[in-house]
Parts: sequence; structure tokens; C-alpha cells
Amino acid sequence: KYETSTRGHRTKPSARALAKGVYRILKHVSGRRNHTHLVYKLECPTPDKPNEPQESLNIENEASFIIQIKNPTKPAPPNVGIQNKRKATFPAQLEAQLGSKRFGPADPPDFLNYEGCEFLLIAASDHIEEELGLELRGEERCAPSSLDLINIFGETASPKPLFEGTWA
Repeated sequence: KYETSTRGHRTKPSARALAKGVYRILKHVSGRRNHTHLVYKLECPTPDKPNEPQESLNIENEASFIIQIKNPTKPAPPNVGIQNKRKATFPAQLEAQLGSKRFGPADPPDFLNYEGCEFLLIAASDHIEEELGLELRGEERCAPSSLDLINIFGETASPKPLFEGTWA
């Protein structure tokens, strides 16, 4: 709930989880180039169940993205990225890893712990096992009782929208 000067009292609808899955951030060496991948595989809903919101947002059941960290000390094109006062401030050892490059691999993933960290996700593959030789495994069950979303959000918000309701 919130107030606006023009529309008065407003209510934000509850958020609803689109899917649940497992993810990994992996270092990948390809020839002389190192890069990092963010890979995920959905557990819920299961791949055999159609999921209209997932399809409309083009969210695959599994995918791989190359993740690149933006060097906050390097300039960005005008009107791109966040303002200077909100940019990440990395410790010296992480800054040294980026060096003079505008973007670098998310290795170590500690870069992502800093507020204001900007990153790029570059689509790599929808077939993790073929591309990286990795099989992601999660829970075998996909039932509301097995989801930890209730434990995560149940104290601060009603868990009802997580499992039922309409999509905006």
C-alpha cells in the first residue's frame, strides 16, 4: 500500500512466482579465453506441463548465459547504465581482475555481492549438457508442499499468490 499525490491511496498486487529451479555460476575455459556462465534449470513447473506466462516471457526450461561484469571505472555510452554516484565500488583485488577492460568475467562471483554491480547476460545455449557437459539436478518433486517459497516469503506476505491467481 502506498500514497500518491495525484491518485491517492494505491495498493500493489501480490507478486507471484513464475518458476522455481536450480542455478550455477561456472567458470568456462574455451581455448585461451575464460568466461563465466550463469546456467539454470527449472524444477517447477515441470517441463511436461504447459506454462503460459513462462512461454510468453520466453523462459526456457534450461538455459545458459555468459555473464560479464561491467568495470565501473570505465565510461559507458551516454544514458546507459546507472549514475556515477550509484555505481559499484569494488575492493582493490576485484578491480585488479577487471584491469583496463570495460567488461570481464564474473570470476569470482563475489562481484555480484556489491550494490550497484552492473552486468550483461548474453544468451549462450538452451542445452546446458550439450554446451558445458553439465547436468543440473534439483528436487525430484514439484508440489506446493515441497517449495521453499512459503518458508522464504510466508512471514512477510501471503503465500496464496505464489500458487494461484491471474497473471498481469
